Amino acid sequence: MCTNCGCQITSGNESHIPVEKSADGAAASVLTRLMAGNDQQAEHNRMHFDQLGVLVINLMSSPGSGKTALLEATIVHGRERFRMAVIEGDLETENDSLRIRAHGVQAYQITTGSACHLDAHLVHEALHKIDFSDIDVLFIENVGNLVCPASFDLGHHLNVILLSVAEGDDKPAKYPVMFRAADVMLLTKTDLSPYLDEFSNERAEQNLRNLASQVPVFQLSARNGEGIDVWLNWLDEQIQLHKHRLVNRPSFRPVRQPDAGSHATRILLRPARAVIKS
Repeated sequence: MCTNCGCQITSGNESHIPVEKSADGAAASVLTRLMAGNDQQAEHNRMHFDQLGVLVINLMSSPGSGKTALLEATIVHGRERFRMAVIEGDLETENDSLRIRAHGVQAYQITTGSACHLDAHLVHEALHKIDFSDIDVLFIENVGNLVCPASFDLGHHLNVILLSVAEGDDKPAKYPVMFRAADVMLLTKTDLSPYLDEFSNERAEQNLRNLASQVPVFQLSARNGEGIDVWLNWLDEQIQLHKHRLVNRPSFRPVRQPDAGSHATRILLRPARAVIKS
């Protein structure tokens, strides 16, 4: 999808665009260079996070699945267990970052304009505005989209995919690129399950397993707190594992799906506006 809409071009990476922009072959070359530039920036970001000892988690889902509500519940129920900061990604508004800051947690907003995902350059601009002196885990709430975000390394370590019971339980089958990238899948808004009997938790998990994925699947409700402890226990374990890895071996990279431009024939070379707000 990115290969047609041109959303790979953001204010963070537009300086990497070479002069030749006309022919299809040149456009494909531009996309290849942009992806390579993104990967290089992502490695720099990850090195920065590793030096700080911070675990970075990329939250991905369709719009409205409850990413911000999950973060709010994580703050409320987990603030005694680990220290958090958040980077928020949306096309417009600061609504989500305001919700996070209301809980006393650092949150920095990236508004992408028309880009349907975050990239490593935008995250790099934001990370230098966060005080990491007392942080265990950084959450990056990506733009709501089940296609493009899985193809872009941000410099993070883990991918968390949300699927709400208000969506179809066949989403993993329809959007395999996204769900194959998951380190854990969260079935959210389970408080609505009694009213949505067409959604099957079992079918949703089986559709994930059909992708040869054996990652954990947790069911939870940010509204009533059911299942939050299981999620927090997993987070606590990942934070400790990350600290152990940093002492004994190089950091680890997230599952990366094929480049967004792997089948590109043309892209629209028009930069999407992105603004970072503290």
